[in-house]
Parts: sequence; C-alpha cells; structure tokens
Amino acid sequence: MTVQDSTPAGTAGATVAGEATSGKKGKPALSEGKKAERRLGLWLCAPAFIVMIAVTGYPILYSVWLSLQRYDLRFPAQQQFVGFDNYAAVLSSSYWWTAFGTTMLLTVVSVAIEFVLGMALALIMHRTLVGRGLVRTVALIPYGIVTVVAAFSWYYAWTPKTGYLANFLAADAAPLTEQWPSLFIIIGAEVWKTTPFMALLLMAGLALVPDDLLKAAAMDGASAWQRFTKVMLPVMKPAILVALLFRTLDAFRIFDNIYVLTNGAQDTGSVSMQTYDNLVKGLNLGIGSTMAVLIFITVAIIAFIFIKVFGTAAPGSDNGGKR
Repeated sequence: MTVQDSTPAGTAGATVAGEATSGKKGKPALSEGKKAERRLGLWLCAPAFIVMIAVTGYPILYSVWLSLQRYDLRFPAQQQFVGFDNYAAVLSSSYWWTAFGTTMLLTVVSVAIEFVLGMALALIMHRTLVGRGLVRTVALIPYGIVTVVAAFSWYYAWTPKTGYLANFLAADAAPLTEQWPSLFIIIGAEVWKTTPFMALLLMAGLALVPDDLLKAAAMDGASAWQRFTKVMLPVMKPAILVALLFRTLDAFRIFDNIYVLTNGAQDTGSVSMQTYDNLVKGLNLGIGSTMAVLIFITVAIIAFIFIKVFGTAAPGSDNGGKR
C-alpha cells in the first residue's frame, strides 16, 4: 500500500526539489534590521512622494481629463465628453505636424552642435592650467543670462538698420522675416545660450577619466584621437547620457527664443508654441491640453529611448541595462 506524503515537510521538500529542478533561486530572506531600514526609507520618502504627486501627478491627470473634453472657454455651455476626438483632430492637422517637424529639426541640430562645442569647451576648461577659474566663469556667462533677455539681444542684433549683425547683410535684408534664416538664428541663439550647460555636464564626466589610464594608453602608442575615442568617451558615457538627455528634453520644449524672435511666423513655431496659441490665445482647453499630453508622451518616449540605447552601454551596466 502506497501512502502519499501530505505533511508540510513533504510539501516544502517538493518545493525545494522543484526549484532545484528549474534552476531558480528564491530571494534571500531579509533580516529584521534590513526590514526596519526599508520601512524607515519608505517613511522618509513618503512626504516627497506625496508632494511630487500633488505638484506633478495632479496637473498631468487634469490635462488628460481636459484632453478628453470639448472645452472652449468662449463657449463654456458646450462642454462635453468627446473621448479621443481631440487627439484625432490634432494628429490629422497639418499645423501640428509642421510644428512637430520644426521642433524635431531644432532639437536635433541644436543638440548636435551643442554636444560638439560643449565637448571642446569642457576639454579646454578641464585642461586649462592658468586662469582656470577665469576661463570657466567667462565660458558660463551665457548660461547665467535669462533666456528671454538673451533672445531679445539676438532679436535686436538681427533687426535691420540697427542691429550690429544685420549690418553685415544687404541693406534690404530682414532674416527674421524668412523661414530658413529665422530657423538658423533660433538655433544659434539656443546653441549660444545652452552650450555652457552641456560643457558643465561633460566636464563632470571628464573628471571620471583616470590620468593613469590616459598615460598607459599613451605609453602603448595611442594617439590623442585614439585616447579620446577609445578611452575617454567610453568612461564618459554616463555623463554624456545625462547631458544629451537633459538638453534633448529641454530643446524639444523650446518656446522662449521662438516667441521673441519670430512669434512662430514663417512656419517657425514649435509644438509648445502651438499649445500656447490654443490654450492662451484661443482659450481652447480641450485642444490645448491634448497637445500638452502629446508633448508629454513624446518627451517620455525620448527619455525611454535614451535610457535603453545609452544606458545599456554605460560602464557598470549589466546586460539588461540596469545599474
């Protein structure tokens, strides 16, 4: 007669045998001290978490709710739930896609130029032996100027007949009234203003490169370019990720320079300008909130792509891209 083992010990033994067969290991049990530390950490983070939910979570959820409504402040009695009709209207609009293309162009070109110039500026500030403080202060001055003030300085510089930069052009030239010259000036204003910020972040990455490593590479016969591409850049990848991510997200939300320089004329408006026009000028909360939600989704996608592409390759990352 065969008797089946129905005791808890038998069940535990079967479980252990099953884990051994499948090759999986359970998580080690935490000690009471570790559990207490985790509880303390959660309680300490709770106030910050609640504040974050209040100041970021609620506006986002309210924008999503508004985006599902037909809500025009000029006709408040006509407010009603319309589902995804606002999204269909925005995504089928040529104005939105024109602004989206302009925004992507400004973002890609300005961030690429800022990265090259920022790296050169970071190397200069990192290697400068004489007057290092003065060099860093002078280099960071543009970033200390308020963006609107800097934009107005560029606007007056390119104003015909009175601007010192406009005087280099023909007498009848008005670059801010044409599309491509306006875009180049907007990119120039962005690059001039934020390249020091990029350089500051990259200089923090340069501090991570050990001098002994560079000396060893030089003794092995590596040229200056090989030391830069094979030694410095791989070590700097976490700093490069942060610099590119911050500037890309910031550049995609460009508003100040466009508002001051062209006010979105000649198809130079960005998605932020489109959202501002609908929300503030048009008083259309439904369409404006829909554009705001789409900008938020795009920014989240950009951040996800950066983390997955660069995060996996960063030193200290495992195969899953986790650090």
